[in-house]
Amino acid sequence: MPEQQTHPRMSRTVLNSVFLPMESHCWSPEAPAGTSEGGKDSTENRKHRRKLESMPVECRLHNLSGSRWALDTYANGTIPDGFILLGFSDKPRLEMTLFVTVSVFYTVTLVGNATIILLSHLDPHLHTPIHFFLTHLSILDLCLTASCIPQMLVNFWGSDKTVSYLGCAVQLYIFLGLGAAERVLLLIMAFDRYMAVCRPLHYAVIMHPPLCHKLAFLVWASGIFGTLVPSPTTMKLPFCHHHRVDDFVCEVPALIRLACRDTHINKLQISVIGAVFLMGLLLLILVSYGRRAQAVLAIPSLEGRSKAFRTCFSHLVVVFLFYCSVTAVYIRPRSHFSQKGGKFLSLFYTVVTPTLNPLIYI
Repeated sequence: MPEQQTHPRMSRTVLNSVFLPMESHCWSPEAPAGTSEGGKDSTENRKHRRKLESMPVECRLHNLSGSRWALDTYANGTIPDGFILLGFSDKPRLEMTLFVTVSVFYTVTLVGNATIILLSHLDPHLHTPIHFFLTHLSILDLCLTASCIPQMLVNFWGSDKTVSYLGCAVQLYIFLGLGAAERVLLLIMAFDRYMAVCRPLHYAVIMHPPLCHKLAFLVWASGIFGTLVPSPTTMKLPFCHHHRVDDFVCEVPALIRLACRDTHINKLQISVIGAVFLMGLLLLILVSYGRRAQAVLAIPSLEGRSKAFRTCFSHLVVVFLFYCSVTAVYIRPRSHFSQKGGKFLSLFYTVVTPTLNPLIYI
């Protein structure tokens, strides 16, 4: 195998400290000497078989044949050149359909979110807390889609499915950070609407500009902290040498499935983070919408109640679908559903939701 070079703009020390795994090869359990009398498996054979079954399929096949995957990580500090994003490469017609569909959605996302940002800045009547947060949501959606959709379109259009190691790492850091920030922002927007509906007389006093700016800072800070734990631990995994990622973007579940070692700790880490920061935030949002529903029921006008319920329902549907799709992929990153259906769910929260946000919240 030819020697591979590090990225010219990054020092080897930095790469080792941030991305490189401590392990330099796939873990391979040593096979026992033989079987017990009568041809029955010994205890050692059964333990060996269980270890093999817990490994990724790629590594299991090579261990069964008596060899190991050779990783592109050497003792001299080199790193893999990149990854191959498989996407839907086995379905070229579906790729062309998705290319057209995603292009249309991306255009609507760019136009819609850019319009919200411009109108919120230029129109003095829109200098309100909800439009302030809506502007930040539009910025997040523009950055989130820009970090993954162009790469996705290139993947759908041509035969070149490769992405550099550094590019994959940067995409992962940005994608996770912006996703975490958006989840926190949706919670803050739900709190803002709760105060507007349930405490209308105190709304202007409570949601004053200094508090709004502090909450906006909290949103972006949560994005930084949200990517500092899962991204480095994922990129430090020892990847099997083929580097074929069964996805069209660099995401944690797909990279965990590529790892050529026991990833129980990584799966547990993602599941715990997902349970706390996905389900916990969703629960708080649902509580706020429940309180808003109680306040709406007290409106004497039937027309007023209907309008308020339609607004709340449309907001809640988008939030619910966004959280559920992300949760289904990240809570159990190596489950059969995450592996088979994860790509379609990724399309939903990376393409569809950012398009719906400006249409729903305007």
